[in-house]
Amino acid sequence: MNIRSLTRGDGVVIGAAVLLFIASLLDVTGCDVPDAPPSVCDSLQMNAWGLSLGLGLGTYMLGVVGAVLIVLSHLTPQPRKIAGLDLGQFGTALAVAAAWSLLWWTLDAENAGVGLILGLIAALLLAGGAIAAPLVPALKAGLVPAPRPVAPQPYGGQPQGGYGYPGAQQQPPFAGQPQSPSFGGQPPAAPPSAEFSPFWFAVPVARPLFAEDGSPAPIAELAPGTWYLAVEQRGPALIAQTQDGRRGVLQDTSGIQRG
Repeated sequence: MNIRSLTRGDGVVIGAAVLLFIASLLDVTGCDVPDAPPSVCDSLQMNAWGLSLGLGLGTYMLGVVGAVLIVLSHLTPQPRKIAGLDLGQFGTALAVAAAWSLLWWTLDAENAGVGLILGLIAALLLAGGAIAAPLVPALKAGLVPAPRPVAPQPYGGQPQGGYGYPGAQQQPPFAGQPQSPSFGGQPPAAPPSAEFSPFWFAVPVARPLFAEDGSPAPIAELAPGTWYLAVEQRGPALIAQTQDGRRGVLQDTSGIQRG
């Protein structure tokens, strides 16, 4: 799981889910009995769990579970499905169902409490964020910004931070390996290719990586916040290499961040 694959839309979903859970612990019914003693109001004011298990578990927690599924769909590298829908679509459906149910609970309540009103607002925010996240460009941006890499090195050299993050220590030479002569103790840099110079890049949103043989099924998914190495260009597409050494075709290169 890569937390850098989360987007701002996921941040909205997570915040709304937390607010929805807090609302389930607050009073969903008020006390409208004039001059009623505190003991009477205490018996009338209940939270979602005390009033109805169907309200607490079947409505409030329905939205929370939907938010969890939406976030998990972006954290897992391979898409997972439930009843023919991927986790994100299934979670969005649960979020919309929770908002719809809370809307009717609020409209039907004679004296809606703060827990019911706050729960409706949180559920509407959750459903709206889940639907708008893949559509609004501002919500598709990464929740955690990617670190800036150092200058890219020629292909074939190990990046200075381990693969996938340009900035670790270079590997020492093998024992007995001859050293190239250098001026001032600095090793000579390999000349860049005249046609294409490999470079590090990051994607703004999760994008599939397809096999080089043209197979329609993706072999991997590039996640925002991780640096990948572009080793070749084929028209508008790039041949990218993942952290585990797999190579594939990145067809959608719009908005990529070059290192």
